[in-house]
Order: sequence, then C-alpha cells, then structure tokens
Amino acid sequence: MKLSRQFTVFGSAIFCVVIFSLYLMLDRGHLDHPKNHRREGSFPQGQLSILQEKIDHLERLLAENNEIISNIRDSVINLSESVKDGQRTPEAINFSQGNFSEPLATSYISVDPEDCHFASKTGSPASDVQMLEVYDLLPFDNPDGGVWKQGFDITYDENEWNNEPLQVFVVPHSHNDPGWLKTFDDYFRDQTQHILNNMVIKLQEDKERKFMWSEISYFSKWWDGIDSQKKDAVKRLIEDGQFEIVTGGWVMPDEASPHYFALIDQLIEGHQWLEKALGVKPKSGWAIDPFGHSPTMAYLLKRTGFSNMLIQRVHYSVKKHLASQKALEFFWRQNWDLGSNTDILCHMMPFYSYDVPHTCGPDPKICCQFDFKRLPGGRVNCPWRVPPEAIHSGNIQHRAWMILDQYRKKSKLFRTRVLLAPLGDDFRYSESTEWDQQYQNYQKLFDYMNSHPEFHVKAQFGTLSDYFEALRKAGNLDEKDSKSVFPVLSGDFFTYADRDHHYWSGYFTSRPFYKRLDRILESYLRAAEILYSLAIVQSKKHEKMKVFPSVDHYKLLTEARRNLGLFQHHDAITGTSKDWVVVDYGTRLFHSLMNLKKIITDSAHILILKDQETYNYNPSTPFLTMDDAQSSQDSLPHKIIIELNIQPRYLLIYNPTEQERSSVVSAYVNTPRVKVLSPSGRPVVVQLGAVWDGTSKISQGAYQISFLAHVPPLGFGVYQLLEGQSSDTILADYNLYHNDKAKLVEPYKIFNIQEIQNALDEIMLENSYMKVWFSGNSGLVEKINTKEDNKNHHIKLEFVCYGTASNRDKSGAYLFLPDGEAKPYLYSDLPVIRVTHGTVFSEVTTFFPHVTHTVRLYKVQGLEGQSLEISNTVDIRGEYNREIAMRISSDVESHNRFYSDLNGYQIQPRQTMSKLPLQANIYPMTSMAYIQDSKIRLTLHSAQSLGVASLNSGQLEVIMDRRLMQDDNRGLGQGVQDNKITANLFRLLMEKRNGVDMKEEKLPVSYPSLLSHITSFFINHPMIPMITYADTGISSLLNTFSPLTSSLPCDMHLVNLRMIQSKVDSGPSDEAALIVHRKGFDCRFTNTDLGLLCSTTQGKLKVHRLFNKFHVESLIPSSLSLMHSPPDARNMSEIRMSPMEINTYRIQLR
Repeated sequence: MKLSRQFTVFGSAIFCVVIFSLYLMLDRGHLDHPKNHRREGSFPQGQLSILQEKIDHLERLLAENNEIISNIRDSVINLSESVKDGQRTPEAINFSQGNFSEPLATSYISVDPEDCHFASKTGSPASDVQMLEVYDLLPFDNPDGGVWKQGFDITYDENEWNNEPLQVFVVPHSHNDPGWLKTFDDYFRDQTQHILNNMVIKLQEDKERKFMWSEISYFSKWWDGIDSQKKDAVKRLIEDGQFEIVTGGWVMPDEASPHYFALIDQLIEGHQWLEKALGVKPKSGWAIDPFGHSPTMAYLLKRTGFSNMLIQRVHYSVKKHLASQKALEFFWRQNWDLGSNTDILCHMMPFYSYDVPHTCGPDPKICCQFDFKRLPGGRVNCPWRVPPEAIHSGNIQHRAWMILDQYRKKSKLFRTRVLLAPLGDDFRYSESTEWDQQYQNYQKLFDYMNSHPEFHVKAQFGTLSDYFEALRKAGNLDEKDSKSVFPVLSGDFFTYADRDHHYWSGYFTSRPFYKRLDRILESYLRAAEILYSLAIVQSKKHEKMKVFPSVDHYKLLTEARRNLGLFQHHDAITGTSKDWVVVDYGTRLFHSLMNLKKIITDSAHILILKDQETYNYNPSTPFLTMDDAQSSQDSLPHKIIIELNIQPRYLLIYNPTEQERSSVVSAYVNTPRVKVLSPSGRPVVVQLGAVWDGTSKISQGAYQISFLAHVPPLGFGVYQLLEGQSSDTILADYNLYHNDKAKLVEPYKIFNIQEIQNALDEIMLENSYMKVWFSGNSGLVEKINTKEDNKNHHIKLEFVCYGTASNRDKSGAYLFLPDGEAKPYLYSDLPVIRVTHGTVFSEVTTFFPHVTHTVRLYKVQGLEGQSLEISNTVDIRGEYNREIAMRISSDVESHNRFYSDLNGYQIQPRQTMSKLPLQANIYPMTSMAYIQDSKIRLTLHSAQSLGVASLNSGQLEVIMDRRLMQDDNRGLGQGVQDNKITANLFRLLMEKRNGVDMKEEKLPVSYPSLLSHITSFFINHPMIPMITYADTGISSLLNTFSPLTSSLPCDMHLVNLRMIQSKVDSGPSDEAALIVHRKGFDCRFTNTDLGLLCSTTQGKLKVHRLFNKFHVESLIPSSLSLMHSPPDARNMSEIRMSPMEINTYRIQLR
C-alpha cells in the first residue's frame, strides 16, 4: 500500500513538473518571437501567424507530454507488477527510458517453481501404440509375404458385407514435385500447367468426377496466368466439391530436415494465398512422398485447424505390424500430451508406394491392370507383364470382380467399411487422353458394381475430405460419448526403409552446404520480418518517412518467404535433386538472402534515428551495410573490412533474441590501432587478432576485433569504432605447432607468434567455467574439467569415415549403405595446429587435409562461456565414395539410449538397436542431440540439419558430408558429386543433472534445459552487425533501440512477427501475425549464473505492456496459419500459454 502511495506521489510530481515546463516554454516562445518590421497595415496578419505557431507549438509539446506520461505510466505499472508478483530484478529492468545498462558481472535466472512441474510429470500419455515400444517388439525380419511382398496373405468371407456394404472412394491425384529431375519452372512449363488446364475442362464434363491438389507454389503460378473465366470455373468446382485443395502449404515439405519456423512459414504462405485468391480453407493433410514422418507436422496441422491427415512413407515392418493390428488409422497424439488436445486422425497408406499398382489392394500385378494410363500403346507399361484392358461389356463382369476383390482385401486391414483408394502418381493427368482413360473406365466399373446389389459395394470418385467425412461417420467420431474405434498412437516414423536394409538415412546429410544456407536464410528472414513490422509502423508516424519503400520491400519479403518455402520441399532441403536443380534452389536462396539484408538495413535505418526529420532514403548510398558478403550461391560468406579513421564509424548490432543478450561480436578493420566505445560511450575491452589465410599467412591489411556486445531484446546497440591507441585493446598471442613445411611468410611485427616444432603432451585452454585439454599431436579435444565441482570428464573428439557397400546396392543421395563400421580418419603428417590465446576467447584450430577444425572457448561470464563452439570447414571434393563424420566419445553411461530433436520443436528419445543394421540407427537432427546418465547430460547443438547417431555408450556422432559416385536407384539417376566447401557449426554443452529418477529414462519424452534452449537459439540466430556507410555524417543516432519494455520470459520464444498481406494489393495490411512458442524445459540442472536476464512467468505475457515505442491497438487469437478465428475471439491484453504450445495472434501496432 505504502509503495503504491509513493508511486502516485512520484507520478503527480512529474506531472506538475511537465505542466510547469510547458508554461515556461510557451512563455519563452512568446518572448523569443522576432519583431515584425512590416507596416502597421499587415499587423493583424502577423499576430494571427504568431498565434497559429503558438498553437502548433502547444500541440507538439502536448504530444511529447503524452508520450512522457505514458512512459511513466508503463514504468509505474511494470514496477508495481514486479513488486506485486514478488519478482526479482530481471522483470523490473525497463528499457523504455533508454537506461539500458551494461550487465552486472553475474546474473541469476529466476525460474518460477510452477514452471518446473511440466517436465517432471511422470504420467506417460495414454497411447495404445507407442512407437518406441513397437521398435522394441518388432523382429525387423523380412519374410516373403506372397503377392504383398512385405506383408501377409489377406483372406475374407464372401458374406462379410451383407449387412453393411463396402464404401469405396477412388481419389484421383497428381503428385507434382516443385523441383526434382527438372527445375520448378521446367516442370511447370512441361507438365504442371497442362495438368491444371485439363483439370478445369475435364471435371466440368461430368459432375461425378473429382480431383485434388496440394502444392500452392505451382497452383499460384498457374492461377496468375489464367483468365477470369477459368478462375470462376475453378471456384465453382471447389464449391461443388469436385476439386479440393489438400494441406495447402507452399510445398509438401520434408519432415526430417526442416526447422519448425520454416514448416509454419510455408503453411502460412500457402493458406494466406488461398484465402486471398480463392477464399478456400483446406481441412485435411496429404503427405504421400516425404521420406518418413514427424509428429511435429501432425501438431502443426492440428494447430492450423485440420482434423485429418494422411501419410505414406513409413518403414515396411512398421506398416505390416500396424496392418496386423488394424491400427493403420489412428489418432496421432504428441508424446508430451497428457490429455488429448493434440490428437489428429491419421490414415497411413498400407503398401509400398502411392502409385496405382500399390494403392487399390495388396496385389500390385492386379492393381497395375487398373491404371488405365498403362493401356497397351502408351509410354508406360506394367512391370508385371500383364497390361490393363479397356473396360467394355464383354469383360466388365470379370474386371469388376477382380478390382472388388482387391478393395475387399485392402479393407480387411482397417476397422470400418469405408475404403480409400488413391488413383495417381508423379505428374499424372497431364494429357487429355489420360483423363478420359482413367475417368471413363472407372466410371463404367462403378456403374456396374453399384447396380449389382450382390456386390454389396458403393464405389465412387471422391476427394480426401469425402473419404474422411465418411470415415468419421462410420467410426461415430462426431458423437460426443462414443468410444473411438481408432487407437491412439504416439511417436515418430524415422528412419524410413522401403525395402530390405535400404534405410533412407543418407538424405539427413546430403548436400549439407544448402542445409546450412537454409538455416542462415531463416535467421535473416525472421530478423527482416520483425524489423520490417516495426519499421512500417514507425514510417507512418512521420511525414519524411513515408518514402520508406514499404510496398517494394513487402514484395521482396514475400519472395523470400516463397523461396524459403520452396526449399522445404522433400527433394530440395533433402539434397535429393539433380545438380542443376540444386543450383536453381541455391540461386533462389542466395537472391533472397541479398534482399533480406537490404530490408534489415533499411528497416534499421528508420528505427535507429534520434531525429526522424533527418531521414532520407537513398538506395544508391545506403545508410547502413552488412559487415559480411557472399559472392555466389555456393560460396561461404566473408567479412568486409571496415576502414577506420578518427571520425567514428558506427557498428549497429541487432539482437534477434527476445531476451537481453550478451554475445561476442567480431569484425574486420584495416588498422591495429583501434578503440571501441559502448552505446553509453565507455571503452570496451577488445581482443585484436590476426586475419589468417591458411596455416601460416597473415593478412597485412586486415585485423579481427572481438568484444562482448550487450544488446536489449530485439533491439540495437550502437558501438563506435575509432582509429587510435587504446589500453582496452589487447593483442591475441599465437602458438603454431608442426609448421615445418610452411614457415611463416615473414616474422610478423605486431603479434607474438611462437612456432613449436615438436608436439607437446597437450594443449590447454580455460575460462571461469572449465578447462579443456587437447592432444598435442592431433589438436583434438581429449578431456574437460568442470570447475564448479572440479571433476575431469573424458571427452574425446575424432573424425571417422564410412565407405559404401561392395555389393550391387550402394549409398546414394537417399540411402546410406556403409561398408561396415566407420574407420578412423587417417592423415600422413601431423596436422598444423594454431592455438590462439586471447582475453575474449581462445581457440585451437587444426588443419587436416579435408577438415579445418576449430574449437573456441569464450572467456566471458554467462551463456557463451558455458559451451564449446566447434566449427568445421569440410572439403571432400576429391574423395571417392566417402562420408566423413565427427564423433564425440565420453564417459557418460548412456548405454543404447540417446535423444535427438524433431524439427527444432521437440525431443524424441532414440534407442540404438543391435538387431538393426548400422544405417537404421542414424536419425535426423535438426538442432540438437544429447546423451545422459544420472549425473551428466552432454548436448551437441547444431546450426544445420544432419544425420546423427550414438552407436556406442557415451558416443555421439554426426555425419558432416558425403560424396557418392553412383545412383541408389530411387529415381534420381545420379550420385552426389557436387560437393562444396561446407562450414558446419556446433556447440558442445555439458550440464550437471540434479535429482534425477532413473525410472524416467524409460519415458517417451525428454526436454532440454533453459540453458540448452537458449544456447541453441544463439547459434542459429547470431547477432547481426551493420556498419554505417563510410561518408555519412552521422550525428543523430540513438545509443540503443529497445522495442520491448523488458525481456520476454525465458521460455517464451517469439517465432515470428510477420506482416499480413493486404486484401487488395501486393503490399502489407496494418496487421501482423505474432507467433509465440512456449518451450517445455527441464529444471533439474545446476542453473546458477546462466547469464540470462529473464525469468519465467507460468506462460503469462502482458502484450499491451510489452512494446516500448509502439502501442498495441489490438491482439486477437487465431489458428496457427491465420485461417480460422476461435468462436470467442476478441481483443485481449494478456497471452496465457501451456508448455510446448505454439500460438498465433493477429496484432496491430501503431
């Protein structure tokens, strides 16, 4: 009570001061007005203009006063809240007054004990089928199943359908890959446009005909080129239920390599396009070609408002097992869901493929005879050597019985009398004749079967939703109390095998250069989206800023979303397309990377000015430029050298994290005499290092500066770089080992470089958290001592190589078929080792023939000092059928269990099984993998998707690149020989576990710690430095820009703040999509001194108080991809979320 009285008094005092100063200013304004020397006749006019100016002046002052008062109000509210909630410092730090200070030496994280309950709930979700248990159970043998090779013999009794007829939905479809053997544009020109053009004509010929489509990347390109008559026809076909859009994402994405940011983004892009062009909202998911399936995708589809989904590529042994249990249709539930909120009805196709021979029933030889595109005389035939026959009165009775027999057998694998029979394949229905062949022959069969009651069948064309509606009705799913006939399943469907030991674990790594480029583009896209959303609001506040190119930039942003979306396709990010198609994808990504950098620098320009009146947009001399550049789609980025003189150059550092952040930032400058000032003008400790070219050559014109930057959440810190001596700039020292062959080009004047010829026993680096020992021979990590408990841990890093099998089947872009266990990576001479000792970081770099390997230890307090940064530059361009992996062996007693993430969203426990071949024990890792025992968790964080395994207790290994000389017979028709020099980035984090119950290790769920979550975010979203253009006179920059009043809670992640398209033109509307993810985390770690300046708040976020220079006009909940609003949707001020939840809100800022 006392406190709030103090606040009131404090507020009133400030108000009085403001009013008094207003009065004084007005008074002064009156006195200072210049004398009017005109004739007396014009006097009244002059007085009027004086009055007018006074009123303008008063209005301006009142506006400023309002802003001051609202700032005070927010501060008071924040302070009183933090007092009320009993929160400690983190929440009370307020950035709105520009008093953003450099951090204290240590900062403790404050976690609400309530927030720890989620990860420690031990109740296992009540699933009927848990995939980890299925793997335990299955023998993974491969007996011959007869006509259904990978299954079993299916029999039935003729009279089973007497009481309830079989309902068959034949669902025509065409699978269009947005790039694979041809580029996106070539496929569109040669096939896709003809398929869609024919669709409009052929569906209108007969009301019974149905068709469906999923890839909006193609559909939108076609739509933009057709006339309004055709568009109206399409809308009619959709209304009449003849044509359905399924999933409606930009592509049908891979589900192993993409990060959930990109999966959501391509869904939004597709759904937003559909809403604007067609007013259509898809209801069902259709994923027939991704190589294995992730529950993350099921969760995202559920959040978009879908009730149903379909999947196809699942391990043949798993399909057979589920078929034997009649569990191919199930409610897919998330591992972490203790209720049933995440359940989505899923249909798994039972057989080998989605083509016609494998979709009408178990016998492909029979089904192929009902693919009428394969009629004799065509270009495709049946490999079983029995061709289809056109249906006529002479053969219809026999043919109808043949296909009905297949339908009946297939239906015996399911629990209802409703059957799905897809009818399609890759790029089908491109010719008019094919439409006639399929639709006319099937219609004859349907008419015949339906008119013979003794068949007990109703067969018809249908769309996916027609099928699911009938299925739900048959399973009584819409009745409230009935118990579901379908089982509940939890878990994932990796790693996929389509036959024998052919596991598709190669593509988890194939073309790793582009898997890394994808992640870099995601980071830039998110930064550009957020900054653009704020800049566009800012630009409307001032007349001078209206020249900000908001519409042009929105077009570039849309193009970047679409290029990133296209790359999530299951032949793009997977690395499974032709070389020139890879170049096409790469060129698109590269082009958008350039554009996003422009959007980021232009948006930063608008936000960082102190005086908006000085704003001037000139594309030819940008106000800011990025400090790195990339010269082509397949080259690595390099730093730009900043030219310094006595005039300061400003380095703007953007923090893409939603929490206050301290990170080490490096830049290249042209002089060793350099001084860096912080945003508050204080000198900063700088490590000055040499810029090396190879093992022993030092650049004469470039120097690396590294310092700890401290930046507000989603904001900027402005650092000054000046030429001049500074006692805070400290040189790094260097030791070079085994450098006989390449003596230093010249003894270097500035740096202290020692050459050591014979290997020492070991090399040691240390910071305040750990000591790390490296081998003096190989330069690789051998041991780590954690200072907190002074324990030594054997952690040994090595490189290993795999060859490919010597029999007929060999590894290729998709398959990993190794020639046995990995062999050590051998090198003839001892590698050159360069050790850097500095004040900001120390590192050991080892130069092997195919890998340049660096381990860096940051000497800073907080998050960056607690893990090792590992970077590898891999070059295997001269190799022959080799795959190179990095293996970490430790004394962690992990046995056969390890953990890998799915799509950067959730952790999936894994079991390494001796009954499976080596290649089956490799799993996708999008952002992290870990092993643990009761005392330690060892996590490898990754900034790119790669294949990961734990083949022995205490081990983690990650496959970094693969070069394969042959095709693996999955249709690509080439090996993988377009390898690039590829940079891989990792962090190795060791955490001490507390109070762990080992019973939990058997649970199907696990969570990273908060430290781990934020470490992952840091390597995937580094700080973004920008430099002011050399000749700009820059007087009026803010020291810091803080769009938020405080850090978000530690477990709340702002996935995106994405401007929504305008309903009328190609520019933005005044709404944005605010996408928030509340992470699930495990508290049972020693969580002291994380250097995190945030707390947790039980999933509550007061959004109307979140923004500092912006006012929240409205905040309305929405479905994930903006398709639906909840029935009770209304303007809200506080978000409340459960752990693991991802929510989207429509937000309007001004």
